[in-house]
Amino acid sequence: MKSETHAPLKGKSISYEKTLNRYGWLFILLALILLTTFLFYPIIYSLYLSTISSKGIVQKFVGLNNYIRLFNDQMFLIALKNTFTFLVIQVPIMLFLALVLAAILNDKSIKFRGIFRTGIFLPAVTSLVAYAVLFKMMFSLDGFINTTLMNFHIIQKPIPWLLDPFWAKVTLIIAMTWRWTGYNMVFYLSGLQNIPYDLYESAEIDGANKIQQFFYITIPMLKPIIIFTTIMSTIGTLQLFDEPMNLSSGGVTASSIGPGNSLLTLSVYIYNLAFKYMPNFGYAAAVSYVIVFFAAILTIIQFRVAGEKD
Repeated sequence: MKSETHAPLKGKSISYEKTLNRYGWLFILLALILLTTFLFYPIIYSLYLSTISSKGIVQKFVGLNNYIRLFNDQMFLIALKNTFTFLVIQVPIMLFLALVLAAILNDKSIKFRGIFRTGIFLPAVTSLVAYAVLFKMMFSLDGFINTTLMNFHIIQKPIPWLLDPFWAKVTLIIAMTWRWTGYNMVFYLSGLQNIPYDLYESAEIDGANKIQQFFYITIPMLKPIIIFTTIMSTIGTLQLFDEPMNLSSGGVTASSIGPGNSLLTLSVYIYNLAFKYMPNFGYAAAVSYVIVFFAAILTIIQFRVAGEKD
């Protein structure tokens, strides 16, 4: 009798679960359609497109030839070198400055901390085009930077910030550091709020100074956030487009991006291949997958170096 009594209840339970599953799929159906249409399909199609060579509307399947062509493409090699130059130099400087500023502005003894935090973060919410144009004006031959340095007798003649390949890279690094340091600082500040203040007090009692507390308490406790900001900054730098395009003398109409293509990055080169030169979407897709490849490799390396294993 017991089995006969529980059998209908069990059947109703299974039927109810099926109904819930059916309605659950119905609720997420729209999201699945949107993800498939605007995320998964473009990824798959762009991968297929990277095996196609196109000139206008004429397309030809070339297999891996687009990827082989990269090794002999001098413009691609210049873009790759420039991108990694910005990555290796700018990202560590920016993240270290953000970490130091966060540690300083987390000190309760500092007055007007909110004002300083807001002021440092504000560049992150400015328009990319507006701030790039502003830096272009400030770092021109007769701009604010050269005028100020000459007035203080730090330099004797104007520095060709945007006319010399070396100084053009320096200008771009300064601009990116100015914009994104405050953005990363906010992540570190949020992490510092979760570190018990007792740790710092105990370390101070044990005789640790501020620098020792920074390296032995702050950095280890912020390790997950440091990994996150490093990965996001790496991906962002590999996709660098707006700053070099707007800092270059002629923008989209210029024959070169920066003096001697010193500001040419992988993303700018993809834009040139797809929209500026003779359109070759297949080769541009192949270059874009180089960014995907390096982003994945560098992310894995950063996890390994940090000791984070899944």
